[in-house]
Amino acid sequence: MTAAGVFLSTFLLVFVAELGDKTQIAGFSMAADSGEVVSVIIGASTALITASLMAVLIGNKLALFVPKRLLKILSGLLFIGTGVFLLIRVLLQG
Repeated sequence: MTAAGVFLSTFLLVFVAELGDKTQIAGFSMAADSGEVVSVIIGASTALITASLMAVLIGNKLALFVPKRLLKILSGLLFIGTGVFLLIRVLLQG
């Protein structure tokens, strides 16, 4: 895949995954409470960039030691596990 293709697919995946999540709600709430729209945009964007940077750097280093197929499987299992954990937590809260 080309660099442009990787960029576009990463952008679309992260954009769709982030729509309507807790980060969006927190940003909405912070902007409404403070009225500081630019500060909220900068703070939320910086936090997302930092979290993404950490994930990319860690993933890149892990790929040096862990086979890529195993890394994809483990990432998928972690993603599913997180979803199951959150679902159970919501169901138990009533």
